[in-house]
Amino acid sequence: MRLDKFLSQQLGISRNEVGRELRTGLVTVDDEIIKTGAYKLKPDQQIAYDGTILQQLNGPRYFMLNKPQGYVCSTDDPANPTILYFINEPVAHKLHSAGRLDIDTTGLVLLTDDGQWSHRITSPKHHCEKTYLVTLEYPISEDASSKFLEGVLLNGEKTLTKPAQLEIIEPQIVRLTISEGRYHQVKRMFAAVGNHVVGLHRERIGEIYLDSELEPGEYRALTESEINSIHILIL
Repeated sequence: MRLDKFLSQQLGISRNEVGRELRTGLVTVDDEIIKTGAYKLKPDQQIAYDGTILQQLNGPRYFMLNKPQGYVCSTDDPANPTILYFINEPVAHKLHSAGRLDIDTTGLVLLTDDGQWSHRITSPKHHCEKTYLVTLEYPISEDASSKFLEGVLLNGEKTLTKPAQLEIIEPQIVRLTISEGRYHQVKRMFAAVGNHVVGLHRERIGEIYLDSELEPGEYRALTESEINSIHILIL
């Protein structure tokens, strides 16, 4: 990568502004002052700006976040705070969520800058399962489990949902596993059986489970096995 491109990404400034910073002599590569933006960086080199070391990005990145309420999963929103508020990583704006959660939904969000990897999660043809802990306004009906296994018709749609697994924990607390991602699907599924979701928390995506040690707003890098569990989703 060219030095000027790297600095533009790291410092969040234009190439012209990078040129001015380079001419001041504040940029070093392996402790040597570099003033040309065309300088070609190597992966193992150490770049610093005004004495602060800047981290090179070596390959795609993968994180899990325990999303709290009140944040949206887009990278830029003029009206609401985004989940990137919690991500203290270089060039965080290049990360995106692999499957979004509503602003009032909590739990597991996966973030990456690997578009093919996230496509395996979001593409309908991969049938990536997602599990939610659901708090309901009313006790769940006795026939809800069988209805969800058969598929329900969501308001405004013409096809039934795919079979979904419902585990009843308490009369108003259930665990639902689905393998598709229609708009507001979980909330609409319970509306279709005469109930109302008052709390929604995602626990699992594929074989990746939300780390129980992560407090709301905390995140960590995915392990190699977690990353690979998505890579092996059947096409």
